[in-house]
Amino acid sequence: METISDRKRIFSWAFYDWANSAFATTVMAGFFPLFFKQYWSAGTAATVSTFQLGAANSTASIIVAFLAPILGAIADQGSVRKKFLLYFAAMGIVMTGALPFVARGNWEAAIALYIFATIGFSGGNIFYDALIVNVAPKEQMDSVSALGFALGYLGGGLLFALNITMTLTPRTFGLNDASEAVRLSFISVAVWWAIFSIPLLVFVPEPKNNTPGPRRNPVSAGFQQLKTTFKKVRRLRVVCLFLLGYWLYIDGLDTIVRMAVDYGMSLGFASKDLITALLITQFVGFPAAMAFGWIGEKLGAKTGIFMGITVYLGVTLWGFFMQEAWEFYLIAAVIGLVQGGVQSLSRSFYTRIIPKNQSAEFFGFYNLLGKFAAVIGPLLMGWVGVLTGNARYSILSISILFLCGGALLAFVNEDEGRRLAEQLERRSFDSCTGHP
Repeated sequence: METISDRKRIFSWAFYDWANSAFATTVMAGFFPLFFKQYWSAGTAATVSTFQLGAANSTASIIVAFLAPILGAIADQGSVRKKFLLYFAAMGIVMTGALPFVARGNWEAAIALYIFATIGFSGGNIFYDALIVNVAPKEQMDSVSALGFALGYLGGGLLFALNITMTLTPRTFGLNDASEAVRLSFISVAVWWAIFSIPLLVFVPEPKNNTPGPRRNPVSAGFQQLKTTFKKVRRLRVVCLFLLGYWLYIDGLDTIVRMAVDYGMSLGFASKDLITALLITQFVGFPAAMAFGWIGEKLGAKTGIFMGITVYLGVTLWGFFMQEAWEFYLIAAVIGLVQGGVQSLSRSFYTRIIPKNQSAEFFGFYNLLGKFAAVIGPLLMGWVGVLTGNARYSILSISILFLCGGALLAFVNEDEGRRLAEQLERRSFDSCTGHP
């Protein structure tokens, strides 16, 4: 039976999504691509600035991808997941807060701060994801995971709505122009992120390292643990197959999130229309993410993921033929229906096929492949756009990733994955206690 303490722990954990989603919406998906193209990289050809932005996203993803498994292994050994989450969140908050002070035309400095802010955002999510196994019981994993994404859509959307209002009517807020409003929006994201991270840090318990035996230095133990992780993943063939499929389809999803505004600008749509479309995605995404939690519990997480992938395939094809701004609005609403669902059900599905006592380590690899995928997508869009001279072909290329990812997911057996994970968890415990 769920107690008040359980609910406090669950909502405190989920509120970190409310906190850091402000960065994903206002900065990553919204104002940074616009401000970068129109202010920091003003006068540069659209395809070139698209390539610059794609390279920035890919660089951040490469760094996080290499750090993720190491940090995950260290955190599992030393029971310091919340501490690492705090370090990365602080990096993201500080770098985001510094963006308003970058001068016009200084695209190099803007890119550098954006890369470090993205590393903070993505790195913190490794440890946030890993904490779910100590917050949610197995039977509620889908709904709790969905709650996090739903609160992220709602919280990020509310601040984004305020930021949009500031840019449209700056004088109402005592600001001189839209440019000043965008700068203040970056600061508001940093403050929002910092304040709403507090519940997780205070009310979510730090899982202890229950592995018997003498305690070791968490850093050296983490590196030692990393050496065996590849063997574990290879042994857990279901995990390996799922991660390969996830690597591909989440690439398509992340790329659309990060590059949609840039793509719309390349087609000549007004920035006002693009920002409004993003806001539609946020508020549609809130109830839709909760609905996908129900779908996961009733029909299975795998079925829900397939539903989302199918919709994304339709979105990429529609995006290729899109002509009018109203179509961008409608596509944004459709994406909002499935985006959080695919993300949340992927996370909850993964928790079922990995050893619970090594969750941060395995989520390190989960995030590694997710971030390596985000290396491919933005560069693929930028490269195809430059090669063809037509941005429409760049969005069409993303459909390949959804097709291949869905095909691999079809061969993932959840029951077998759960059984193998339980065997590995018992084997790990027995090897430390000396039991045969």
